[in-house]
Amino acid sequence: MHFSYLAFTASLVALATASPLKVASPIQERDVTTVTVSGTTATSYPQAAHDIAGFPIHSSCNATERNQLEKAFGDTIKLAQQAASYILQHGNSSDLFVKYFGTASVGEPIGWYEQIVYGNRGDGLLFRCDDIDGNCVLPGWGGHWRGSNNTEETVICDLSFMTRQPLENLCSRGYTVAGSPLAWTWAGDLMHRLYHVPSIGNEIVEHYADSYAECLKLAEEAPEEAVRNAHSLQYFALDVYAQEVTVPGEGCTGKAPVSSSMAAAVASSTSAVPMASSSTAASSSAAAATTSIAASRTSAAAVAASTVQSAAAECHTHSNGDVHCA
Repeated sequence: MHFSYLAFTASLVALATASPLKVASPIQERDVTTVTVSGTTATSYPQAAHDIAGFPIHSSCNATERNQLEKAFGDTIKLAQQAASYILQHGNSSDLFVKYFGTASVGEPIGWYEQIVYGNRGDGLLFRCDDIDGNCVLPGWGGHWRGSNNTEETVICDLSFMTRQPLENLCSRGYTVAGSPLAWTWAGDLMHRLYHVPSIGNEIVEHYADSYAECLKLAEEAPEEAVRNAHSLQYFALDVYAQEVTVPGEGCTGKAPVSSSMAAAVASSTSAVPMASSSTAASSSAAAATTSIAASRTSAAAVAASTVQSAAAECHTHSNGDVHCA
């Protein structure tokens, strides 16, 4: 028995020496995916990639149209993210916020920008290219919300694919926030179209003011409407992006174009000036050559500016069925 016990003990020692127990390695931390929007924007959202879903695109859009739309939706998300981030950082006391939203609180505009980024992409939301309602043949139609035909669907017309600019072109080619069409960039245009869709705009974001000057006036007189005015949300987002990303610290706000009524008043006052003397008329004829050269230069500038203004008369439908050409 003594021998057996010694043998058993010796075998245990040998086993322990020959096969040491392995210690489990510590559990590795799981990688966290941070979605950082590509480009020069400083906005970064620590969300999993699947949290920012794509927008459904109909099979009627061909490969090149789909490529443009996918890039355009990415631009739209970047634009909305930058606007929301700016408000979160600066609150409602910044000059830009007061300019477009007056004394309103920050909650509602942040929410509308977040709807673009994280809002429901299901329930029939769809962008298509097949002109199913026949409106794309109408002059100036870059697309339209289908309204009662299908409230979650939007048609993008050929005009958009030919004229829309990527977000990185902001502040180039004569563009200014105040003086150029809101639909000049894909991002500005699609932000507007998304707010028409009930699942994104909740039938609350509407048209309370249209022009740049009207939006500034709305901020002063009705802040509660400014924060749910589609054009105010677009102007703010574009102005923020221009100043924070495109040309940091400067942007390209520009000035609003002179209204037709103001231009008429200026023309009327000019026509009231007495005719010049004959000597002045003679000098005017001597300056005709210079004037013609200046005119040709102006014509060339007008051609360059036509890219910016080409979308000025583009049309879409409102939630009440009215046609709006901006």
